[in-house]
Amino acid sequence: MVRIAIPQPTSSDAEYNRRALPQYLDALQAAGAEPVVLGLSEPREKVAALVAGIDGILLPGSRYDVDPALYGEERIPECGEADPARYAVDALLLETAFRDRRPLLAICHGLQALNVWRRGTLVQDLRTAVNHRPGRDVVEAHPVELAEGSRLARILADAESGAEAHQPKVNSSHHQAVCEAGQGLRVTAVSPADGVVEAVELDAPDHFVLGVQWHPERTYAQSPLSRAIFADFLRAADSRAHSSAGSGRR
Repeated sequence: MVRIAIPQPTSSDAEYNRRALPQYLDALQAAGAEPVVLGLSEPREKVAALVAGIDGILLPGSRYDVDPALYGEERIPECGEADPARYAVDALLLETAFRDRRPLLAICHGLQALNVWRRGTLVQDLRTAVNHRPGRDVVEAHPVELAEGSRLARILADAESGAEAHQPKVNSSHHQAVCEAGQGLRVTAVSPADGVVEAVELDAPDHFVLGVQWHPERTYAQSPLSRAIFADFLRAADSRAHSSAGSGRR
C-alpha cells in the first residue's frame, strides 16, 4: 500500500478541516492508499521526517488564498487572507516532490500553491460569466476542454475505456485561478466558455505532477474521471516506491 502525504487544509479553521479533509482521505483509501496527514503546526524537522517515508504527495484545497506578495502583486480587496503555515508546509512538500521526483497531485488551492511556487501568477478574483463557485454539492458545474496528448486526456480515455476524449463536466469551487503558468508547467485544461485555466501538468512525462482546479475527491463515487485521476496518481506512486526499493532508497 503506497503512503501519500497530505497536509491539513488550513492551520486555523477547524470546521473547514473537519468538513474537507475526510473527503480526501476517503478517496485515497478507496483508491488503495494509506494517507499520512501532516499537521501544520508541527516543527519543520518532524514534517520532513514524516515525508521521508512517503511515496507521493497530495496538496488539498483550502478556504484561504495564496499571498499575492509571493508572486509580486499587491492584494486586491477581493483576495482573501493567506495561511502562511499552510504555504510553508506546501513549499516543503513541493521541494521534496521536485527534488526526489515524487508523484504530486494538487487540487484547487494546491494547484495555485504549486503554480506560485513554480514562479507563476494567479488571477486574484475571477470575473467571468461562468459560475466557478456554484456550491459544494454541484457535481457538474461546467465542462473543461483537455489539451490533446496531455496526461489528463489519456486519463479520461482510460476512464471511458478508450473512448474518444470529449469535454468532461467537473465540479467547481474557486474564485482564483492560474494566470501565468509556472516554470515547466503546461496548461492542459481550460473552461471553454471563458478560458479559465482548469489544470496544469509538469512538462515531463516521466514525473507525475498534475494540478486540477476542480475537486475530484468530492466526486470520487460519481465520476469515472475522478476515480481515474486518483488511480493514475497512485500507479505513479507505486512505481516510484518499487523503483526506490530496488535501488535501496525510500
